[in-house]
Amino acid sequence: MESHLEELSPHNAASRLQSGQSIQEGALHVGSLSDPTSDLEIFSKEVLNSLISDNLPPTPSNFSLYFDRILENKSESLRRQIGSILELENDNGDEQNIELEKTLKQGFSSVKSILQLSATLYKNMTLMEKILEKKSEEIKNIPSLSEANHVLSSLTHDVSKLSGILNKQVSHMKDLYGETATIVKQVENETIFDNQYGVYNKRYLLSKLTQESNLIEEFHHKSSLIMVQLSNATNALISSEKAKSLMVRTVARLLLKTSRRSDIVAHYGEGIFSMMLKHTDIENAKRAAERLYELVSSSNFFMGDQEIQLQIAIGIAELNPSRSIEETLVGTLDAMYASNDEKKVHYVVYND
Repeated sequence: MESHLEELSPHNAASRLQSGQSIQEGALHVGSLSDPTSDLEIFSKEVLNSLISDNLPPTPSNFSLYFDRILENKSESLRRQIGSILELENDNGDEQNIELEKTLKQGFSSVKSILQLSATLYKNMTLMEKILEKKSEEIKNIPSLSEANHVLSSLTHDVSKLSGILNKQVSHMKDLYGETATIVKQVENETIFDNQYGVYNKRYLLSKLTQESNLIEEFHHKSSLIMVQLSNATNALISSEKAKSLMVRTVARLLLKTSRRSDIVAHYGEGIFSMMLKHTDIENAKRAAERLYELVSSSNFFMGDQEIQLQIAIGIAELNPSRSIEETLVGTLDAMYASNDEKKVHYVVYND
């Protein structure tokens, strides 16, 4: 792809960067960011130089701030081209949070209505009790049958009228409860966190795997996926569900401990965890799996007089855009199950 930055070549691009000049516009060399003369990398270096010249630490937040600020002064062409790349990494988090907030507000409104309606029902029930008490006292002091029938007729009318009001309110409460239940379900479907294990959930994992697969297809870097569960040997030693749950939570905690900030640790389901390793090839993923295995194996549990050494099964796969996310997940799970069957093997790598 040709550049329009004064016929930008590898030589004059590097020399311009060294002399402090900035780029104004150009066609981005998408898919070749390892080339130190790509337009995006030159722009990023300009941002970094600006941070250093202003005596600011090049932290992610500062870099992001300067990145956006400097990009505002570039040409529309360059902004559009960089924006197209940023869209690949954008997970629409702000928009999702806004929609979630709207849904929660609707839920709170429904709950408030239910509470108000419950208070009204309570008042009406109290009113009915008072009416019954009053009519009961009146009946005691009635000397004739005709007058008693009149009081009973009046009581029947009052109770019937109040009963109709209560039925309408109960029906309304059922509708509000149904709306609230639907909203709660919507919120659950939008969550990204697994409260039981303190990691991300499967929904978030799948979205990030899809996003990373698109990035790999665009920029040709390497990323890997690891799947982990307690080994069959360890599970066979545990009869208590409470103890098993505690051990599974320990595996989740150790996964978080060994992960980097850029890694995605998630609960896939049924005690199976996954860790997406961004910009990590298979060899480095193997090393990460080995570290995890050794860390978990050094954790022992005591059940009465019995000491149990934690062991895990690990499957590894490279994220490959040529296959679907589902195929990668199934392959990684198969590798993990195969690792479970091999007692002397710490992990198994999935190969197409």
